[in-house]
Amino acid sequence: MTSNEKFGNPLILAVDNALMFLNTLKRLLEDEPYDLHCETSVEDALQFLETNHPNLILLDIEMPDMDGYEFARMLKRQRQKTPILFISANSGKEYLEKALEAGAEGLLVKPLRRSQLIEKLKQLT
Repeated sequence: MTSNEKFGNPLILAVDNALMFLNTLKRLLEDEPYDLHCETSVEDALQFLETNHPNLILLDIEMPDMDGYEFARMLKRQRQKTPILFISANSGKEYLEKALEAGAEGLLVKPLRRSQLIEKLKQLT
């Protein structure tokens, strides 16, 4: 199943330890046909994934409990097929390369441009 039956719109899980960024993301998507669920830790995200099947995971790279690359690799080892899109303040080529190596579909750079975010969400959900 690619979407969660509880939700009518595509379900997106955003994982970022910065609550301010998650609030910004909510504002960017408030008028869009997506159901956004936010978590501030990998542990909470894993709990959410036990009972939910998002269409996309938006994932920060630098988090205190586990970095995003490691989390993405762990999800792929668990046969998680949900597309992952990294979001980071770091824009270097090496960050994109590491994101792709970890199994992600790409990398968006903070601060996000709304049009770029929406375009990527349409491609991946």
